[in-house]
Amino acid sequence: MTGGYLKGRIRREDIITTAVAVYAETGYHGSSLREIARRVGITHAGLLYYFPTKESLLAAVLERRDAQDTERERLAVPPGREALAHLVALAEHNVRHPGIVDVYARLAAEAVAADHPAHDYFERHYRMARDYATASFRVLAGQGELRAGVDPEHAGLNMVALMDGLQVQWLSNRSAVDLVGALRSYVQDLITVPLD
Repeated sequence: MTGGYLKGRIRREDIITTAVAVYAETGYHGSSLREIARRVGITHAGLLYYFPTKESLLAAVLERRDAQDTERERLAVPPGREALAHLVALAEHNVRHPGIVDVYARLAAEAVAADHPAHDYFERHYRMARDYATASFRVLAGQGELRAGVDPEHAGLNMVALMDGLQVQWLSNRSAVDLVGALRSYVQDLITVPLD
């Protein structure tokens, strides 16, 4: 690996990290590439070398978050009880890192508009999350570990909605909302075996 290549990768990561901080403060629409460049200590043109559009930087921020979550929480495990336990572990991680949760919640809310540059990302992200959770509940049903009368489709949809809804409530009042406990309780109430 050449020194220039490594320096470029480091600069790119610095830009993404700074963008996360700016999005947390002002939201995506309130942010500017010029402000991000200023905080990184490069020119606007220098930032455009790495990210030619505001949308390309947003995509990099979201992709980094997904990659980190997948690697850290081993979210690539096959659907089933272990997958649901990893989703709860992701919530535990998020509680320790409220900044990225705040950025995610803000962007998700902004991206409900069809013309938002992250709209397609969030539509795809939520579909994949629902499919993963639903497939996990289906596996448990097939193993006789899902309580009678629980619909895997509804359980998966509700789990994703609960995760994000709890995060927003937790951001609003952390002392009043046990994000992890509520999520763990939801899953445990649907299955006939211990989650962990």
